[in-house]
Amino acid sequence: MSAVVAALAPVFLLIVIGFGLRRSLIRLEAQWHGLERLTYYVLFPALLLQSLVKADLSAVPVAGIGGALFLAMLAMSALCLALRPLLARAGVDGPAFTSIFQGATRWQTYVALGVSRSLYGSTGLAVASVGMVAIIPMVNVFSVAVLAHYASPTRRSAADIVATIIRNPLIWACVVGLTLNVTHVPLPKLWHDVADALGQASLPIGLLVTGAGLHFEGLRQAGFAAALGVALKLVLMPVLAVGLAAWFGVTGPSLAVVAICAAVPTSPSAYVLAKQMGGDAPLLAQIISLQTVLAALTMPLFIALAGGG
Repeated sequence: MSAVVAALAPVFLLIVIGFGLRRSLIRLEAQWHGLERLTYYVLFPALLLQSLVKADLSAVPVAGIGGALFLAMLAMSALCLALRPLLARAGVDGPAFTSIFQGATRWQTYVALGVSRSLYGSTGLAVASVGMVAIIPMVNVFSVAVLAHYASPTRRSAADIVATIIRNPLIWACVVGLTLNVTHVPLPKLWHDVADALGQASLPIGLLVTGAGLHFEGLRQAGFAAALGVALKLVLMPVLAVGLAAWFGVTGPSLAVVAICAAVPTSPSAYVLAKQMGGDAPLLAQIISLQTVLAALTMPLFIALAGGG
């Protein structure tokens, strides 16, 4: 457990520093927006691509990891939709439901990769990247579809949803990285030098941006909907994912990384999507902020239970 806490500490400290910088030294929203775009479109894709290019995937149970995380996400999505009638009777409207759905199913990739690398180095990054390939495309499709159905004033076509997924640079980085890994295409030393430099910058900047995006206004009024979004993501999701991975025969560090991927808080990009498509953005801000704080307590527990420390 001490090793897990030691690996988590710098990750969450960077988030705290980002929160402080946003309210002291770097207050302009445009500056953080620029850093967010740089990380999302350049630095983070470079890290994913290079991690997959260099990874020894023959030592990684790809099917078990990807299958467990994918099925856990499907099960959580189905549960949220099944709860929709009960939530409606409890006074949770459509936009609020979409925030619960996103809060329960989406994951913070910066935190997942940061902790995975801290604990298991390049192997941890490779395993987490496999999880990203399994989750990111489908969770984006589901989130957009749920928002379009329950919150958006105008329905988005299937072609529009597909176009949103295709434009995701993280998906392309995973696809290209896996392709280069499987085909063993030789890359020049200059490529590796530049990609390594960009990748090394991605996680610290991404975590600072995550902290800058936290919103604690109104947390004292956080109610049932926010609590449900927190419980589904931080408790039930890791239970589902780790249970499925263990059933598939995943063990050791790979199982611990599955726990990491499943137990991280929701991505701040979900908040942006909620604002764009008519979701309850203030509720989702509450969910994300609460999850980020509480994940510092719940993640060590689930990682340790999965055998990671």
